[in-house]
Amino acid sequence: MSDMPIADALRTDALGICLDQLRRLDHDRYLGVLLAPRESRDALVALHAFNIEIARVREAVSEAMLGEIRLEWWREAVEALAAGQARGHEAALAMDQTGVVKKLGAEPLIALIDARARDLDDEPFTDMAALEAYALGTSSALMKMAAAILGGRANHPSLAPAGIAYALTGLLRALPVHASQGRLYLPLDMLRTYDVDPHTVFSGEMSAGLGLAIRDVASAARRHLAQARETMRPTDRRTMAALLPAALCELYLDQIETPGFDPFRQTTEMPAFRLQLRLLAARWRSRI
Repeated sequence: MSDMPIADALRTDALGICLDQLRRLDHDRYLGVLLAPRESRDALVALHAFNIEIARVREAVSEAMLGEIRLEWWREAVEALAAGQARGHEAALAMDQTGVVKKLGAEPLIALIDARARDLDDEPFTDMAALEAYALGTSSALMKMAAAILGGRANHPSLAPAGIAYALTGLLRALPVHASQGRLYLPLDMLRTYDVDPHTVFSGEMSAGLGLAIRDVASAARRHLAQARETMRPTDRRTMAALLPAALCELYLDQIETPGFDPFRQTTEMPAFRLQLRLLAARWRSRI
């Protein structure tokens, strides 16, 4: 090994580490980045690596206070980046190298951290409106930042509903993982309507009521996806690159809404080539 200091070595390889992390932990967005304009890819990798770090804080801590400490570290890291100082974490270093904070400003990144603080509260969302607001503050906000990095329209009307659709779809796909951690992202009023006991979900038990709740959330995801499609014209190529992950929603929702689908026994994973074909078709047609 060379005599390069560890901090310098980390800085040199920060983007490579972030790219590998994105490939392993957020494969949909990884595939989308590969189809983005070349000059924007590194900054997108850095942005999504940052998102991965704050999104998995809840999984990495044993209590909410420790999670708050980690999120506060990231708030301070973003503020330091805005002041021209990079902290020694690969995502922060990659953001520094690619100028993510200079492009976006600190405010939207800190707002994303604040939205992710909701993950530290294990109480279910009270209703669908609360769940959609969470999706807007996380997934939609991330899409808008991606569009800004790409040089597209960060205020494009398709970004908000597309982000919500992608988030709701992702939360349904992650239901078994969240349940194993004692977390449930289905609205509380919906659970009551369908007489779903959260403890049975935490133990991995499928029920008719849970199936109805999943159906309702999937239907909401489809409504937001339809809204995103209705407002897509005109969509420039760079904004389209930010919208690409939402092009996969329908594939996943088709599986989730298959009669008899049991999220604890069946998977929504599918071959990478099928996802790539869907993304390529969406880019070519400029339609998610």
